[in-house]
Amino acid sequence: MAAVRHLAGRIGPRPGTSPAYFRAADWVQRQLEGDGWSVERQTFRAPAGVSWGVPVQAGRSVNLIAQLGDVRPDRGWLLIGAHLDTVPQAPGAEDNASGVGVLLAVAEALAGQRTRLPVVLVAFGAEEPRGPTDDDHHYGSRAYVGSLGAAQRRTLRGMVSLDRIGVGDAVVIGSPETPDPLRAELVAAARRVDVPHLVEDGQRSSDHWSFVRAGLPGARLGSTPYAGYHSAEDVPSVVDRAQLGRTARVVLAWVR
Repeated sequence: MAAVRHLAGRIGPRPGTSPAYFRAADWVQRQLEGDGWSVERQTFRAPAGVSWGVPVQAGRSVNLIAQLGDVRPDRGWLLIGAHLDTVPQAPGAEDNASGVGVLLAVAEALAGQRTRLPVVLVAFGAEEPRGPTDDDHHYGSRAYVGSLGAAQRRTLRGMVSLDRIGVGDAVVIGSPETPDPLRAELVAAARRVDVPHLVEDGQRSSDHWSFVRAGLPGARLGSTPYAGYHSAEDVPSVVDRAQLGRTARVVLAWVR
């Protein structure tokens, strides 16, 4: 909950090209580096547009790419991501300080630990919409996917997006396609750690979609509806600490 309180309670709304977004990125980078992760910044541009009814300016944003150990083109690797930005009118506790908080909890839990494959963590910028179509959002993850070489694409075994994961009492496991081997892996991980879960079809509304549309394996944890969505009411009290813990357990069971 510390990340939720800091990002949503102290920094507040953080559209992906705003000064507040970069303050949030600086803070997240310090947390990751404090746990021993090496962090690279990937800069990209996001266009002007309308984000959930509010005009937003064009500008640069960044992805934070954290790595622990070697990710080599001749072996498989896993990626866990969460978008750090918000729509302009929302403090973004659930959407998506909750996902970033679990990303940081996973980073802390994996520090000094072995995983079945190397793991990359990414805090994505400019995920929120700047227009009405599939091509008007997910800018950070699209930039990241566009930067991957052929060998990296061939060896990526799965990307999991953590997006709105702090509401409810069951972890939602979604993907665009059915059947989906990656989603089946996540369901199996939830069962191993006895976490209640729900399976969702047709799920495209997060950064995993940038991977899937490029032919790469991607799935999402999260998406339970809540009253404060994309509003000033998306404050830390919306988020349930126990649900954050359930999601983190599923992620760690998957990577281990």
